[in-house]
Amino acid sequence: MKLLNHIPSWIKNKYLLTLVFFAVWMVFFDPKDILSDFERQDKLNELQTSELHLKQQISDAKQELDLLKNNAQSIEKYAREKYLMKKDNEDLFIVKSAPENK
Repeated sequence: MKLLNHIPSWIKNKYLLTLVFFAVWMVFFDPKDILSDFERQDKLNELQTSELHLKQQISDAKQELDLLKNNAQSIEKYAREKYLMKKDNEDLFIVKSAPENK
């Protein structure tokens, strides 16, 4: 019993102990704890960035499709660039750039 007499009274306070237990539980053990919340926020930011990138790609593809539907020269240019098509009386030379050494 002498050991309990040396413990300060504010540590033996049941309300303080309950509050500390609750805080530790909420920070580390709860399914919606603070650490998981930071991870979810990072994932949300990553997904929002990805969404913006994909929306930009969609708008670019729509513009290209509109151009291909309305312009015959753009169809020929697209076929030459993407599919390496050529006319019968032409020669096609493919030049690849040298890989960068890092």
